[in-house]
Amino acid sequence: MSVAALAAGGVAASAAAAAYLNGKYQLTRDAQVLLSMRRFAKIYEQKAKENRLSPWYFVETACQAHGPEPAIWSRSGEYTFAEVYAHSLRYAQWLLEQGIRPGEIVSMYLQNSPEFIFWIFAAWCIGASPGLINYNLEGQGLLHCIDVCGSKVLIVDPDTECQRRIDQSRDEIEGGSRGIKVVTLDGAFKAQLAGYPAKDADDALRRNVKGSDPYILLFTSGTTGLPKGCPFIVSRVHQMGTHIAPPFNGKPGVDTWYSAMPMYHGTAVMSLTTQLLGGLRIAIAPKFSVSGFWPDIHDSGATIFIYVGETARYLLNAPHHPLERQHRLRCAYGNGLRPDVWTRFQERFAIPEVAEFFNSSEGVFGLVVWDRGEYLSKCVGHHGLLLRLLTRKVLVPVEVDVDTGDIWRDPVTGFARRMPYDVGGEMLVKVPDRAAFGGYWNNPEATAKRFATDVFEKGDLYYRSGDALRRTDDGHWYFLDRLGDTFRWKSENVSTAEVAEVLGQVEGVSEANVYGVTVPGHEGRAGCAALTLDLSVVGSQGVQQPRKKGGAGAGVGGEYFRKLLSHARKALPRYAVPVFIRVMDAGRSSHIHNHKQNKVPLRKEGVDPALVGTLSGGGGGGGGSAESDADAGGGKDVILWLPSAGAEEYVEFTETDWNKLVEGSAKL
Repeated sequence: MSVAALAAGGVAASAAAAAYLNGKYQLTRDAQVLLSMRRFAKIYEQKAKENRLSPWYFVETACQAHGPEPAIWSRSGEYTFAEVYAHSLRYAQWLLEQGIRPGEIVSMYLQNSPEFIFWIFAAWCIGASPGLINYNLEGQGLLHCIDVCGSKVLIVDPDTECQRRIDQSRDEIEGGSRGIKVVTLDGAFKAQLAGYPAKDADDALRRNVKGSDPYILLFTSGTTGLPKGCPFIVSRVHQMGTHIAPPFNGKPGVDTWYSAMPMYHGTAVMSLTTQLLGGLRIAIAPKFSVSGFWPDIHDSGATIFIYVGETARYLLNAPHHPLERQHRLRCAYGNGLRPDVWTRFQERFAIPEVAEFFNSSEGVFGLVVWDRGEYLSKCVGHHGLLLRLLTRKVLVPVEVDVDTGDIWRDPVTGFARRMPYDVGGEMLVKVPDRAAFGGYWNNPEATAKRFATDVFEKGDLYYRSGDALRRTDDGHWYFLDRLGDTFRWKSENVSTAEVAEVLGQVEGVSEANVYGVTVPGHEGRAGCAALTLDLSVVGSQGVQQPRKKGGAGAGVGGEYFRKLLSHARKALPRYAVPVFIRVMDAGRSSHIHNHKQNKVPLRKEGVDPALVGTLSGGGGGGGGSAESDADAGGGKDVILWLPSAGAEEYVEFTETDWNKLVEGSAKL
């Protein structure tokens, strides 16, 4: 063989080896991530020196570069970048007239609309920040969020229900020490705003915006207490760099991001605003509606849509829509897409890409994965070899005491127990100081609780994410559970996310919401799964007439629940198989306003027949629904159970059974 041939063979072999190593360790992708981070950090440093950190400068750049191009699509109206800029300037003039000054918060209680964007940009124009209040809040929760914002004005949606909720507390909002000006964004007010000059505010108003100032003030969901204010700070937006390099190969003039998710929620508002700042078009719907989703996608020409929580499951559970594959969608972006629906969702609706991220309102620890093939499917993030090495001492899983929610501490040393990545645990993030987490707005006590010290050595400092994750040896990250959702049964820890995924694989289970319930005479919590069933698969008899203990004839329900139990026992450890099943009344949902599951009322009710439905609405009245105009269910949830460890099927759980547990004559 010639020398040339040998050399060629060597080059080919080296290239193949390099390609193999790159594929195995994802070196190129990691390097691109690190280079982008470095690039954005340098740009941020330069902007800080120039006193040009305000996001308003992003608005100016985008609107000047793309002036006549379409910026916003909605059923209520469409706007070019130039029109967005002009409206924002007019709104800013009104804010100045109300005495709003740099560093203050402008409170918004609005449903999705183009005007939502105008108000955000207007606040930035004068060096202020928007405070986004959940328009479902009322009473104490609403007043609390208003107080956290500390604003002089409250912009309110004209929607009838929004007005009703505001009217209930109007005297307290407008009177007393608050003295807040409440204005309704109705036709008359919009006409008034149109009369203001499209004149830029004095640049001095925004020259002193700092990296630690809020880009937007968000709020936590408040499912376990009052919502906490979470500033998404300006420096984070600069470091994301989406205004410079739109993610997922986004291209101005080509891509349109669609969202029907509430814009007071971080996923929607951060995505929509940053895409506009990058020169991309956005499309907005007032609310999510299964019946309106595909017409919106089709008519807007959306290429990427934003989801949160169980949105994909809502669409999968809906009947066929003639437009569900007649679209330009190439990607779904969001958080909360469950593994049991991921592939089915893509295949049914012909959506080739999924971009799933993991983060929280606090935003100290975040992951994102762009799934364009099987390798990255169904995970919430991926780190190649370089990122794994760099973060080994920064992102650390630890064991948590399930009963107390505290980090487990060695009784002798007082230090935590680091868990293997492939087992997982609550993720801690090593931080240099407490400034790494901007904190909850005006809430130092809650902020302090997010830090842990002396974790592995005296004086170290970690941020507690409150979420348990695991990472495989090849770098795939998977969500395990929220802190407080995992429960202990039979001296073992049970992951609610794992159980829900397994039950969701059973045909006919539209959704499984898993939690632990206290049972008299038993330590820990017994597993309970609230199931939303597809009646076309299960049969209505299976919901209304599950087999009673000792009854003759299982019917559809008995057979179905035997099948479900068999699957659970094959796929789960014995202790993780749910002891109780709560069959949710058709047409009712256990979700909160942002389409995420809400375990809190279900967990508080437990399986006591006297309490079932008193907090969650499943005792005879309906809760919410994914479809904005859907009727709520009017029936009662049915509780089933395994009366013994060796039971072969779930049977109805009655008040008599509960009393036996209370008396101690029945044991699980």
